[in-house]
Amino acid sequence: MHNSAGKLIAVAAITLLTSLALAQTENKPPEMTPEQKAEMEAYTKAGTPGTQHQQMAATAGTYDLKFKSWHEAGQPPMEDTGTATRTMALGGRVLVEEVNSSMMGAPFTGHGMMGYDNVTGKYWSTWNDSMSTGLMVSSGTCDAGGKNCTFTGSWNDPIKKAPVKARMTTKWTSPTIEVFEMYGPGKDGKEMKMMEITYTKK
Repeated sequence: MHNSAGKLIAVAAITLLTSLALAQTENKPPEMTPEQKAEMEAYTKAGTPGTQHQQMAATAGTYDLKFKSWHEAGQPPMEDTGTATRTMALGGRVLVEEVNSSMMGAPFTGHGMMGYDNVTGKYWSTWNDSMSTGLMVSSGTCDAGGKNCTFTGSWNDPIKKAPVKARMTTKWTSPTIEVFEMYGPGKDGKEMKMMEITYTKK
């Protein structure tokens, strides 16, 4: 009886394992074609963070800010202070910046994002804040170390009801200090310095 029972258990186990193996074979996804493999490799390469993303991640942290803004060329700037927090999102792919400050005596908050597109080989950034319901979109390049960058972008001017182009630069003057400058058209249409923000990392 014991031998018979043992044989029955063994047969049942073999049958079960065979069934599982067949089920796994049947559920196995079909082999990808060479074209599909190439597409998968391209998407994987495009979505994998690289050196540029690591350089952005190195700037994560909290900062004290000093703002200078000009409304007319040759006039003294308005000055404000604030704070910023930078964090990496989407698995180290995007740098997110949250700004809290005041602007012209009123509370001001801003939200920015910056990334590097492996496909185009360019950096991109977006910006929106509590003084607007629109979005500023920019793109640009940085040096090999990611310390000096130049971007161009545009936003919709509420007075002209049309896009206004701007040029922005960022430069790390020390391991803890970054200076952002923004240039755009003045009242005469010529480029003027509109804003300067000094970031001091805590």
